[in-house]
Amino acid sequence: MRLFAWALPLAMLTASIAKGLAPDGVLLATSLFAVMAALTVAGLRNAYTHPRLGLCNMVTLGRAALTSSLVAPLAGPDPISDDTAWLVVAVATIALALDAVDGWLARRDGLASPFGARFDMEVDAALGLILALLVLASGKLGPWVLALGSMRYVYVAAGLALPWLNGPLPEAYRRKAICVVQIAALIALNAPAVSGVTAIVIAAAATLALGWSFAIDILWLARRRHS
Repeated sequence: MRLFAWALPLAMLTASIAKGLAPDGVLLATSLFAVMAALTVAGLRNAYTHPRLGLCNMVTLGRAALTSSLVAPLAGPDPISDDTAWLVVAVATIALALDAVDGWLARRDGLASPFGARFDMEVDAALGLILALLVLASGKLGPWVLALGSMRYVYVAAGLALPWLNGPLPEAYRRKAICVVQIAALIALNAPAVSGVTAIVIAAAATLALGWSFAIDILWLARRRHS
């Protein structure tokens, strides 16, 4: 019940930000947040082991609301204006900054859990994909920029064909650091001031770093699949 008490004002936050980004995108943004909230409820019922939800998960849900609002410009028929692009940058930067807060709160309150870690990771993945779609919509870069935003989903899809990719991985600070690099690069690419060769270099460097991180994990799993 507490989740639903938070979900309503967060849905209103999503709608208000989405309206500022693109009035036609309010329905799309709020629908995406509704899906995220529903998946959160399902995850809580199936995988959450603590007796209380905690502020940490509320912060992550807030990040989901901010992330959902960013799909709004994709619903508009017109090119994304500079004002909208700067608002995207501001909202995405807040969502990225809060990424450090939810984990700290979980550890402080003794509420760290596999569910919370997965919830946080999926919000990061959604944020990356949406930001990549916005870069593509801006016309700065071609479809190849989607590799930077969709690599997590490609990995999950590959796991359906190669089940050994779903094996547990050891904790690694590298993954979180590269995720921050990925999101920060995509935020920069959405800034109107970043274009041309600068945008290509930023996107290519971040994509290579992300690909390197995934390659390390894939090789680690491959070496252990028969052990």
